[in-house]
Amino acid sequence: MSKITIVDLEVHFNVGVPDEERAQPQRLLITVDMTYDFSSAAVTDRVTKTIDYAEVAQKIIKFGEGRNWKLIEKVATDVADLVLNDFHPEVVMVMVKKFPLPQVSYVSVSVSQTRTSSGVIKRAGWGIP
Repeated sequence: MSKITIVDLEVHFNVGVPDEERAQPQRLLITVDMTYDFSSAAVTDRVTKTIDYAEVAQKIIKFGEGRNWKLIEKVATDVADLVLNDFHPEVVMVMVKKFPLPQVSYVSVSVSQTRTSSGVIKRAGWGIP
């Protein structure tokens, strides 16, 4: 199986536990790794035979408009659900990086979701890479 990866897509979402942190959008970097058989696209050279990563990126950027989250864990899960449901990869992994502390480069969470043959979504572990 092949992969399409969007690395460090910059978005500005309202996220944070305290209300004052959620009051203004803050910079997040989102990485999306999609497992997808794009062999047909490689043969035909047609974007319709693969996942259009530009469309994925734009949908994620717009996804945060008018929304807010307390936790980046929820952001990661919601973005993974969006990608899995709208673009149908076999597996999607989403990493969200946040920059809340001056003492660290970033804090991140990752979630992986798999589509089963019955269409059910299976969530895999959380982690900090």
